[in-house]
Amino acid sequence: MRHRKRTVKLGRTSAHRNELLANLVCALIDNKRIKTTLPKARAARGLAEKMVTLGKKGTLAHRRQAIATLKQVGSVEELFDHVAPAFTTRAGGYTRIIKLGRRISDSSEMVYLEWVDAIAAPVVEVEEAAAE
Repeated sequence: MRHRKRTVKLGRTSAHRNELLANLVCALIDNKRIKTTLPKARAARGLAEKMVTLGKKGTLAHRRQAIATLKQVGSVEELFDHVAPAFTTRAGGYTRIIKLGRRISDSSEMVYLEWVDAIAAPVVEVEEAAAE
């Protein structure tokens, strides 16, 4: 029985799973939105929330913990300098999952995992230069 076992194994070894989740969180930090499957997004959401909490604390020890977990110094700098300060007034719930439907090839449920307060790039409407 799997009662009270929270780890989602995703069909991988623990080392492979940890690297996968670290890469997903780094991609989320760098790109502000990632497209992945629902089980991977649910597993990565917890790690992303923990990394933002470390970023909000902002000490050198917390920065070193984040580097040890994510293994990408550039992403950790982005997290501590830009992402975490945007969530100083929010007490959790930093990410959202938007369902997109099923993938055609294998019918996996696809989702967007994104930051809640991420400001999308403004859509620039090109005004047609009418020949006058």
